Amino acid sequence: MAASIRETTVQYQSGIVGMKAFMAAPQTKDKRPAVLIVQEWWGLTDHIKDIARRYAAEGYVAMAPDLYSRLGHALTTDAGEAGRLMNTLKQGDGLADLNATVAYLKSVPEVDATRIGITGFCMGGSYALMLPCVNAEIKAAVPFYGQVPNPDTPIQNLACPVLYLYGEDDGWITKADVQRLAAGLKKYNKAGEIKTYPGAPHAFFRDTDPSVYRPEAAKDAWVRAKGFFKQHLG
Repeated sequence: MAASIRETTVQYQSGIVGMKAFMAAPQTKDKRPAVLIVQEWWGLTDHIKDIARRYAAEGYVAMAPDLYSRLGHALTTDAGEAGRLMNTLKQGDGLADLNATVAYLKSVPEVDATRIGITGFCMGGSYALMLPCVNAEIKAAVPFYGQVPNPDTPIQNLACPVLYLYGEDDGWITKADVQRLAAGLKKYNKAGEIKTYPGAPHAFFRDTDPSVYRPEAAKDAWVRAKGFFKQHLG
C-alpha cells in the first residue's frame, strides 16, 4: 500500500518576491528524491497540483511553484489572458524564481538535495528544458512540449539527461523545433531522448481538457517519465 501523502502550501523568497508553492510528499522522515513540477500558462491549476500528488504517491517530494507569484498569483481559464501572463513573465525572472525554488527544496529536511529533477508542461516544459542549462543541481529533466532554445547555445550547458515528450500534431511546437533539439543534443554530446506521439496535439497530457487529452499517449508518457526519474534520481 502506498504511503499517505502530506500536502502543504509553502512560502519562500526569490529576491524581493514572495513565492508560493504547492508541495506533496510521502509521510516519511527518510530522505527522498524531489521533482519540481512547472505549470502551464494558465497558472498553478488543480491539474498541476494533481500531477504533484501523483509524483508524491511514487515516493518523491513534489513541489509545484506558483510561477505567477510575481504577477499576483494569477490564475485564468482564458487563453488570451494566459498568453498575456506568460509573455509578461520574463524568462530571466522565471528562471530566478525556479532557482529560488530549488534552493528552498534543498532546505526541506526530507529532500535528498543531490537528487532533484524537473518536469513541466507547455510554458513549464520550456522552463523544464532551460533550468538545467543554468542550474547544475538538476539531475534529470522531463519537459512536455516546451519551447526549444533558438539558437541552441544554452544546450551546451545542459547539466543532466533530458526526456522530451511531444505530440506530432502540436500547433505550438513545430517538428523543426524538435529536430533542432535533437541536433543540439547531438552537437553538444548531451544525453537526451525525444519521444513523439503520432496524432497527439499540444497539451495531450492535460486530462482536465477532453479537447486535447489523449489517454494512450498520456499513459505512455507517464510511464516513461516515471521510469526516467527512477533511473536518474532513484
